[in-house]
Amino acid sequence: MRQPNIKYKLFILIFGITSFVWSQNKATYTYAIKGSDTLKLDVHSPENMKPNDSLPVLLWMHGGGFSGGTRDNTHHEQKLAEYVTTKGYIGISISYRLLRKGTETGFGCDCPKADKLETFKQAGLDYLDAAKFVFDNKTELQIDPTKIIAGGSSAGAEGVLNAVYMKSFFIDDLEHYKDVSFAGVFSLAGALVNAEYITKHNALPTVLFHGTDDNLVPFASAPHHYCSPEKPGYLLLDGSETIAVKLDELETAYYLHKVIGGRHELSSIPFDGLDAVFEFFDKTVLHDEVIQTKKIITKKSNQN
Repeated sequence: MRQPNIKYKLFILIFGITSFVWSQNKATYTYAIKGSDTLKLDVHSPENMKPNDSLPVLLWMHGGGFSGGTRDNTHHEQKLAEYVTTKGYIGISISYRLLRKGTETGFGCDCPKADKLETFKQAGLDYLDAAKFVFDNKTELQIDPTKIIAGGSSAGAEGVLNAVYMKSFFIDDLEHYKDVSFAGVFSLAGALVNAEYITKHNALPTVLFHGTDDNLVPFASAPHHYCSPEKPGYLLLDGSETIAVKLDELETAYYLHKVIGGRHELSSIPFDGLDAVFEFFDKTVLHDEVIQTKKIITKKSNQN
């Protein structure tokens, strides 16, 4: 792991939660065909790119409970991908298999634990396949393969966190993805199966947005969807707070945006906070600083 040259700790306490026009180019590629699913990704590049540019990337996985959502939602995923082009990044948003769509048990407490784990595994595989496509086409796409930030919201954040930090647990053919690496993580209301898989060898600068009262994805360590132990879907997950504690122990950069009383609305892309997020990535991913930030907000009682 690279040696940090600066370390900061910053704690911010704030009470109360306080149209873009961008110039960019978009291209769509098929990165995999799996059964009846044709999996695509949209690549948004700055319009003023030069022929020899090699830019950092945000590789984004949308949310939707593994049963809904799209890579090209105009007001969310596409808007995010367009935004990052203004920061000198290439924004890539992917589709993936929605394995819980149309199932009787969904992805809640009636969904068996084994099915949840398999869903995480397959989502992780799709994400890694997208990352491998990006790596294999790095010259054409003009991306810097050493500067890929893995990002996602809700189910997408779960897929990303498990793919990045629990690859050795979920992925059988690690050799196939040996060239794929990530430089950072951006998670909105996400969790992974076991934060102990985060080690000094794989810890990355990580941005975490989460509400303490999230009723679907645990903020700290708790059952997924808060299922009771007798339910088929009882599965313990480690959320943003637990991940941040682990990164703190490992002296790795992180940015924890914690909303006291916040629920799953923290899975929405925080457009008003993106400048701070990418300032963090600029310092930690692009310039190797180690910054540990906790931003604590108390949700107003009249907010949903």
